[in-house]
Amino acid sequence: MAKRKTRPRKTGPASFQIARKLALALPEAEESTSYGTPAFKVGGKLFARLHQDGESLVVRIDKHERVMRMQADPATYFITEHYVNYPWILVRLASVSRDDLGELLKDAWQLVAPSRSAARKR
Repeated sequence: MAKRKTRPRKTGPASFQIARKLALALPEAEESTSYGTPAFKVGGKLFARLHQDGESLVVRIDKHERVMRMQADPATYFITEHYVNYPWILVRLASVSRDDLGELLKDAWQLVAPSRSAARKR
């Protein structure tokens, strides 16, 4: 039996354009604005936005997952004082892989998506 060729995973650094493509590929996701920056929502609920620094993405996240990611890769994942008490993480686009960004956005989408949308994604 011949071995099938697999496509290489896209693991290079991300960009806002890649984040936009990944976010808008999720069911019923739409581009909007939040705090004057481009943002992504589902059912009117925010799941990610470009940070005002223009280099990071603010992504909704489970607080326990946030702690683990920040400990594992503090060069990529961080928060500012503003986000300490909220379920958000900042992601440096220049250092996050496309695969990790896609996973983060999917998880963020699932946290806020209406149940009918989330059920369709599974």
